[in-house]
Amino acid sequence: MGLTRDVLTTGDVARICKVAPRTVAKWFDRGDLRGYRIPGSKDRRIPKAQLIRFMRANNMPLDEIETGQTRVLLVDPDAAWLRDVRVQFPDDEQYEVLTAGGAFEAGCLVAARRPHVVVLNVDAAGIDPDELGRLSRTSKELDQVRLIAVSERMSDASVERLRQLGFAGWLKKPFSSADLVRSIESSLS
Repeated sequence: MGLTRDVLTTGDVARICKVAPRTVAKWFDRGDLRGYRIPGSKDRRIPKAQLIRFMRANNMPLDEIETGQTRVLLVDPDAAWLRDVRVQFPDDEQYEVLTAGGAFEAGCLVAARRPHVVVLNVDAAGIDPDELGRLSRTSKELDQVRLIAVSERMSDASVERLRQLGFAGWLKKPFSSADLVRSIESSLS
């Protein structure tokens, strides 16, 4: 997940931008990346807002830094359902919504974009809730990702099973966009 601190070191910036720390120092020294030096030291500090400005100006992806948006990945083979749910999200720029039609595409997006929440149809072929629950508990890269299950056949027994697997939420289809947003916010709190 991205950093939530307001001031970053050159090492933090190098990791976020996937460059060497010396490259960050050059950006700073040229004035391309604004910040300040620690008094009595050569250490540089970059305010997160300045890094975001720099990254946007240079068309760099903001995937590794917290921008205030919640990244949500919707996973379902039903393209029409994905489209319908995506357009129902609030238009307040609080969410960045990604979609995937299957497990492989979802895995690629999780690795590349690091969503905060994954909402997935556990009834879909190729989706194994047991494996996803295990991965989210044992993988360092996934331990902060919250899983929300979506199913047409949600019962008390399946809810209990999902809870034991580590899912943070569950919804029975059909549901409203307000229900989905509430579940997302609840899973993050």
